[in-house]
Amino acid sequence: MHILYGFDIELDLFQPTTLITAMDVHPSRRGDIETESGFHTRPAVALGTLTDCFGNVNQRVTAQPGVLGLKLTGVIRDTGLGDEVNLSAANVPVSELAGEVLPFLAASRYCETDLLSNFAWSHFGGIVGGWAKVQAICDFVHDRLVFSYPNARETRTATQAMEERSGICRDFAHLAVTLCRCLNIPARFCNGYLGDIGVEPDPAPMDFNAWFEAYLEGGWYTFDARHNEPRIGRILISRGRDASDVAMITSFGPHCLKKFEVFTQELSSGHLTIAA
Repeated sequence: MHILYGFDIELDLFQPTTLITAMDVHPSRRGDIETESGFHTRPAVALGTLTDCFGNVNQRVTAQPGVLGLKLTGVIRDTGLGDEVNLSAANVPVSELAGEVLPFLAASRYCETDLLSNFAWSHFGGIVGGWAKVQAICDFVHDRLVFSYPNARETRTATQAMEERSGICRDFAHLAVTLCRCLNIPARFCNGYLGDIGVEPDPAPMDFNAWFEAYLEGGWYTFDARHNEPRIGRILISRGRDASDVAMITSFGPHCLKKFEVFTQELSSGHLTIAA
């Protein structure tokens, strides 16, 4: 299948401001792109493309005061298959983990493993099998938290989400990531597009989505504690330890968000042309 994706965002800047964005399709999926306008701004300003320490593509933008538009539109080829499921995937002992995987066992800004370790081991430690443990965590988080945009808070941590029993997709991911790490299962935070493909349409305005990946026997596997079912058409943008590593826009100066539109949908056959 082919999926249309993109965004149209406007920021009102109050002074000369530099932004770092993490909204380009991840390098692991760029080979699947059929056509893309590329990241561009209104008015046009110089862009500097950067790759961060996690392999994500960032853009550095410096603009003058006024309204700055950020836009990208593309079409990507997708298998049309749901997230991979491997019920037999086991835990990998920490002694056998590759060095690049180990950082995803540690606590991070939004994932306080020290505060939830006792809970994690008492509730999930006795479950046999790596996949079964991660799925049990997803089931718990899915049932524990109520999805609520009105209650969104950018400073909410995994422990706070656990206590408040409310959050948005990033909070579901943070809590699940933290509980996995407590059980010595490496887990990393993911941000990207996820359209309503193969499911009932969500009437809420489209947004970027957060999910996570857990490292088990055979490699990294996708899990989603918010939706808690295999989904079709994920388009990865960035990965990191938590949301602090993959902020969509980091602004080195005050601004006001004036427009925020995200879109992703399956295209009918033959419709691959996009407007810049």
